[in-house]
Amino acid sequence: MKPSTFVALSLMAGSAMGAAWPKVGPNYHPPKTTVPDAYRQQPTTAGTNTDAALGNWWATLNDPELTSLIDRAIKSNLDLKVASSRVLEARAARRITRADLLPTVESRDSAQRVRGGLTSGLFNVNKGSSGGSNLLTPFESNVFQLGFDASWEIDFFGGRRRALEAATADVAATAEARRDVLLSLLAEVARNYSELRGFQRRLEIANQNIALQQDSLHLTKVRADAGLGTQFDVERQTAQLESTRALVPSLEAAEIQTSHRLGVLLGEEPGALLNELAQKKPLPTVPPTVPVGLPADLLKRRPDIREAEARVAAETARVGAARADLFPKILLNGAAGRQATEPAGLTLGAGNFFAIGPAITLPIFTGGKIRANIEAQKQRLDQALTQYRSTVLRSLEETENSLVAYGREKDRRARLVAAVQASREATMLADELYTRGLSDFLSVLDAQRQQLAAEEDLAQSDTAVVSDLVALFKALGGGWESFAQE
Repeated sequence: MKPSTFVALSLMAGSAMGAAWPKVGPNYHPPKTTVPDAYRQQPTTAGTNTDAALGNWWATLNDPELTSLIDRAIKSNLDLKVASSRVLEARAARRITRADLLPTVESRDSAQRVRGGLTSGLFNVNKGSSGGSNLLTPFESNVFQLGFDASWEIDFFGGRRRALEAATADVAATAEARRDVLLSLLAEVARNYSELRGFQRRLEIANQNIALQQDSLHLTKVRADAGLGTQFDVERQTAQLESTRALVPSLEAAEIQTSHRLGVLLGEEPGALLNELAQKKPLPTVPPTVPVGLPADLLKRRPDIREAEARVAAETARVGAARADLFPKILLNGAAGRQATEPAGLTLGAGNFFAIGPAITLPIFTGGKIRANIEAQKQRLDQALTQYRSTVLRSLEETENSLVAYGREKDRRARLVAAVQASREATMLADELYTRGLSDFLSVLDAQRQQLAAEEDLAQSDTAVVSDLVALFKALGGGWESFAQE
């Protein structure tokens, strides 16, 4: 099974997910299943079926700083470099496996001084002598040899070819794993960047409320000094002001920590981006039309599904390689060269030699080792199939959750915008009524609290909308196409 064949994206849902997997063999192909009807329809979120826009989704957020951070992360992120190295490792391993299909030729050159042997046999009696016998007579000689040996295993039963198929699928799987790391990196940079801008926005809101509450505190003190208010009102306003000020340190810490995280994602020291990102900027803008397209089509882009499919292909091929061990191995061996007792004799043809012939090995008794290996490979294949099924289910869940979260958060944000506007007007009215002596100071405090809470919620919702959109793009598998393997 070629790993590039995507199995029609086995989007298993409902009854299709409960179907039993068929029995596997060396030529097994994962089954094609039916795509749920809900995935053949346009998603509820307004969008277009634009693959190009999805492949470069961060550009739709219209933030040059974010684009710059992503480009730098692609070049310098350490996790991505490790994943790229694994791809090169898998390619080298495939070249090793491919070499097993070819003949091997080795040079064999030697020079030896040999001592031993007999000149006239063991205890050879010389009848012409005076009745005695000769002792063993050793000899010494030089042996010089030039030549080569060659061998080739004829892959008659396909074990080596199946091993090469497995290595090819391993290369595809590691390439998809790298793309998955890349996809996660894109999302992490975008999410952390939006959260950093969100913390800055919340800091700005807190400082604005601090300024307003300071003005209210000053007005309250003036009224208390003039006998128009009480010290109790002053203390309550002071407590409200200090509570708002208490938000600032935690937001500043979160901003710095997020900047540290971005620095590490870019392969730099944690504090490398502090000065660069210290200048406050607005959140990335969410496009009015999101290039979502059809989930059934876009889920095919997910690298984790593609990786799981390649793992199935690799394990399927390994089952075939293990079965080939049941059959004979046929080798064709050969040797040729020249030997002599003196170096000068190597130039003569008298010492030529050669040998050629087949060799066959057949497993007769291995204690069940071969069949146990076949069973182990089958179990690994079953595990890969189950992992593939789990990956498809998880991708469906992530896509559905991301679509729901993004759509609902946009609805929530629209309500919060109205709430913020109403809370600001309520605060102005409460201040005016208190100044005229038509209401107590408690209404002013309540209005200020509600305004701060509404503005905080809106700032968090603005951040959540961007983060949910990033999560949606990640769930749909967009972004890795824009960056080729280095």
